[in-house]
Amino acid sequence: MTRASPSSSAQSAREALALRLTHLRKDAGLTGKELSARCGWHPAKTIRIQKGAVLPSDADIRAWCTACGTTEQAEDLIATARAVDSMYREWHRLHGNGMRKVQQDWYALHEQTRHCRVYLSNLPPGFLQTPAFATALMEQITAFQNTPNDIAEAVAARVARSRFLYEGEHRFVILMEESVLRFRTADPETMRGQLRHLLAVMPLASVSLGIIPFTAQRTVWPLEAFYVHDDTMAVVETLTAEIRVTQPREVADYTKAFASLQQMAVYGDDARALIHAAIDALG
Repeated sequence: MTRASPSSSAQSAREALALRLTHLRKDAGLTGKELSARCGWHPAKTIRIQKGAVLPSDADIRAWCTACGTTEQAEDLIATARAVDSMYREWHRLHGNGMRKVQQDWYALHEQTRHCRVYLSNLPPGFLQTPAFATALMEQITAFQNTPNDIAEAVAARVARSRFLYEGEHRFVILMEESVLRFRTADPETMRGQLRHLLAVMPLASVSLGIIPFTAQRTVWPLEAFYVHDDTMAVVETLTAEIRVTQPREVADYTKAFASLQQMAVYGDDARALIHAAIDALG
């Protein structure tokens, strides 16, 4: 069973599933203790599922439906639970066999996206990372998460996303805090290469790159990194998980925040000046 998500949209979906299961139990005329006994688990587990505190496994749902005499609903409920689970995806689980698969999934998502808005407060986006920078970053992530090392394959899959800068009708609107330019995420030579790469892609017709200076008057505080895909989904990256937000109201909040952040950013020559200053600071 999975821990409750800090994302309100994921938690709302989890609670809606919990309510459906609770109604099945009540319609069957069972108490929580009676259902628990039929399922062969402790009553506390039933309470946690009904509160939406945990997400039931496929086996849990089948046992629940069998206990309630509603086995015909099991597959639909399992599909719902899997959809909820996909909204909150822990890195340890996603990277359990290495990072290549996740990077391939991101490739597929970007391939389908025509208009991608990206806000970053810590790192350049994967599709703008150089192989050397991506390697240095993934070495840190692998060491921190203690997950299998498939860095070479994962880097290749990440860098492959850059093709969408040049092919198709993709549009990338990118906002970075000035801190992204200054953090020493890799050694000075690798950082210089990464910053020069940002300068190289700025003239592309598919790219709009804005930098929010340290001195900008804030109307929105610095946020966690997020990607808005075609106004239909926002992908938020936290230390422990990737959260996929699809609730229209919440997606609208991210687009609203992005619009405010855009107003604080500088572009063109002013943005290039900040990147050059960061390169010079590397010595």
